[in-house]
Amino acid sequence: MEVYVAQVDELADGDRICVEYDGKEVGVFRVHGRFYAWRNRCAHQGGPVCQGRIFPRVLEPIFSDGTVHGLRYSDDELHIVCPWHGYEYDLTTGQNAGDPRLRLQPVPVIVRDRDVYVEF
Repeated sequence: MEVYVAQVDELADGDRICVEYDGKEVGVFRVHGRFYAWRNRCAHQGGPVCQGRIFPRVLEPIFSDGTVHGLRYSDDELHIVCPWHGYEYDLTTGQNAGDPRLRLQPVPVIVRDRDVYVEF
């Protein structure tokens, strides 16, 4: 079942919108011009992950001598943090930042005639 989400131009890069159909909720995200959709259910304990804070991935560069000189944000990776327990996921892959075995459940996104749909 295709469910209408929004027009392409209604979501800027880094934006999200959550939609519900038949008791299931999905978060739709625009990242670098592409659309990604995930079930609004954290892989940890089922929290509403798609309602969490979005921010660039935090990097901690380690130099060849083993020292660290502060943190910086990634220029190209956006993450979302589940508001329940802080589990962090890449918005383009759904992979958890700390445990690659944990992933968000993807939902197909369809862009047709400048309209965005998800398939439930």
